[in-house]
Amino acid sequence: MFKQLWQKIIVGKITMQASLLAVQGKAEANALMLMSRRVRSGDPDNLEAQAARKYWPALMGKEFRRDQNADGANALLNYGYTVMRSCVARSIIGAGLHPAIGLHHHNRLNGFALADDLVEPFRPLVDGLVRRMIDEGIETVTPEAKQRLARLIGHDLRLGGAISPVSVATQRLAQSLAKSFEERKSALALFDPPDALDWASLGQPVGIEA
Repeated sequence: MFKQLWQKIIVGKITMQASLLAVQGKAEANALMLMSRRVRSGDPDNLEAQAARKYWPALMGKEFRRDQNADGANALLNYGYTVMRSCVARSIIGAGLHPAIGLHHHNRLNGFALADDLVEPFRPLVDGLVRRMIDEGIETVTPEAKQRLARLIGHDLRLGGAISPVSVATQRLAQSLAKSFEERKSALALFDPPDALDWASLGQPVGIEA
């Protein structure tokens, strides 16, 4: 069942990446959407990595390389991912799950392997905001940049016919995972990809309307 759950998470992540590229008019969006439909249980073909090789150059430019130790866009991504991971970790604990027992990520030194799993579909939200900030000339992790990235957990998403902030979406996902374990069924509450207006409102500075 772990492999089936991981499949759903990766499908959700690649679908989100495709949605973000689509609103930016990138041709690679179609390729990623096709990849999302080909993900098998456990992602044995590593379509997550294949999608990433198309996604990052399309989103950030051909010269961009994802590097956790680099400055600029990479540093902003790192901060945003940390915010999102912390939100997911709180939801995991709230759902009564053991944060160190991951679906895919396994490292005895990582006490929050499950957070590294469940955060995946939320990462493109950070990517979209960082892309906007770079376009605005923001390339360092300033206090203002931190505030905008931190506010992502309040961004509204569509989930199950309702609109809920990211913080609630992470709770629903963690609770659905706990229920999957209890009922031995791989059913996860994953949010719908944002539409064009939702992407446009992502991380807008306070007082500015999309």
